[in-house]
Formats: sequence, C-alpha cells, structure tokens
Amino acid sequence: MMSKGYLKAKGSGCSITIDASPGASKTEIVGVNQWRGALQVKIAAEPRDGAANDELLRFLSERLSVSRDSIRLLRGEKSNLKVVTVPLSAEQVDRLLRGE
Repeated sequence: MMSKGYLKAKGSGCSITIDASPGASKTEIVGVNQWRGALQVKIAAEPRDGAANDELLRFLSERLSVSRDSIRLLRGEKSNLKVVTVPLSAEQVDRLLRGE
C-alpha cells in the first residue's frame, strides 16, 4: 500500500505532489519519495516547451479516468516538484494509482 503523504484533500477533489523525472523511456509511477512527500513519476518527454508537463497531465488523466482539462498544474511548472489538482477524492486517487 502506498503512503498517502503526497495526497491532500482540496475542495471537492485533492492535490497530488509529484516528483517528476523527465527524459525517461516511458511514463510510469516508480514509487513514493517519503522524504519529499511526493509520488515519483518518470516522464517520457523532455522538459522543453512544457512537453514534460503535458505528458504528465495526459498520463494522470488516463490513469485516473478523468478529462485532461479537469487536471490543473498548481505549482512547479519549471520544477521537478509539482502539485496538481484532480476532481477526485484522495481515496479514489490512491486506489486508481495502485491499479485497483
């Protein structure tokens, strides 16, 4: 079971703190960085012209079965540590990220 330290209830949804590693061969969740309180995600795009952010949001929308437009990048546009919001509860996000 993943730690939920990277998930926080926010309004009618939740926020996810993500430690992103662009330039990978495929986009995937690789674990949880307990120290940073972040979900570790490798991203199959370079951090140029927003490509890695776009790929991250595409991946999350697919994995969480929500529209790409419903996911917002709150912080970290030019940083590896990002915060996104999604219109689902922390419990739903945790279950979906674990593939349940």
